[in-house]
Amino acid sequence: MNFGTKFVHAGAEPDPSTGAIMTPIFQTSTFVQESPGVNKGYEYARSQNPTRTALEKALAIIENGKYALAFSSGVAATDSVIKLLKSGDEVIAGNDMYGGTYRLFTKVFEKFGIKFHYVDMRDTNNIRSFINSNTKLIWAETPTNPLMNITDIAALSSIAKAHHLLLVVDNTFASPYLQNPLDLGADIVMHSSTKYLAGHSDVIQGCLVLSDAELREKLFLIQKSCGAVPGPMDCFLTLRGIKTLHLRMQRHCENGEKIATWLRNNEKVAKVYWPGFEEHPNHTIAKKQMRGYGGMISFELKNDSAEEVKRVLSNTHFFALAESLGGVESLINHPATMTHASIPREERIKNGLTDSLIRLSVGIEDANDLIKDLKHAIG
Repeated sequence: MNFGTKFVHAGAEPDPSTGAIMTPIFQTSTFVQESPGVNKGYEYARSQNPTRTALEKALAIIENGKYALAFSSGVAATDSVIKLLKSGDEVIAGNDMYGGTYRLFTKVFEKFGIKFHYVDMRDTNNIRSFINSNTKLIWAETPTNPLMNITDIAALSSIAKAHHLLLVVDNTFASPYLQNPLDLGADIVMHSSTKYLAGHSDVIQGCLVLSDAELREKLFLIQKSCGAVPGPMDCFLTLRGIKTLHLRMQRHCENGEKIATWLRNNEKVAKVYWPGFEEHPNHTIAKKQMRGYGGMISFELKNDSAEEVKRVLSNTHFFALAESLGGVESLINHPATMTHASIPREERIKNGLTDSLIRLSVGIEDANDLIKDLKHAIG
């Protein structure tokens, strides 16, 4: 199955009862059983739902995995992975990551005795000194949120396998269209399906994709026991979004390149973070493990005063000032006070996330209109 066809047809089968080409929304909490313990594969919707089953099948196919589990949010999916661990276990994580992940690790799981080390993963050798007998898992984002840092997934996998560690890759920024971490040796891929997979800013959802049957059973037990499952309507919307993922990502990438180039040539812009530039750190790795560079861009102004940054953030029209990313519409974001506000300022600054950094999620509008919008805002 070729690439575009895969996204349109993944998990899609006509409904056997009606022939409906779209998966029905099975809006039910329970299922009638033929006799006690005898059912048609469904008993209670926290455990399984046919709409969710179709979505999980599709997610596995598009990430080249064998199994997938859908959750009520990306954070819920992350939460379930860390619940594989016990008190005393240690995790090595990237020092540039989504603020919600950092908050979950530090505010929730640290108090249960799980220790997290935050490491610059642009050089994978940096993690070696943190590996000990208690280390159980490596958590990586690539590209990272919001500095677009690139980590060599295959190199991380080699280290993880040598030390019998689980490697989890947050693939939200790339999406399965641009990158498939399982093919590069990751054990689990996590997505905030809210973003590019659903693609229309109308769903909160997450997922895990993997190929190990035993690991899948452990995660399914956590999913079923803890109950952070998505509803059938959200599953339907994500299934619908996946059908156009390849078309949307093509435009996100095209627009992203045009806008990143325009920003780099703007005399009022000091620095642009976009992995498609040859001078971007680890660009050669991005070129090797990704099929394109996406529509996520961060930049800093030469005049980095708080007043000027606020003025730019408040003067766009097509770029809506909002959290999240990956929708068809363009968004502008101030990580220091929005998506990454939960990270202490000293930690943010140390890792390169300044108070003046602006993040763009470039949508699928006409690129010329988006450039005019930014030109008006930046001046």
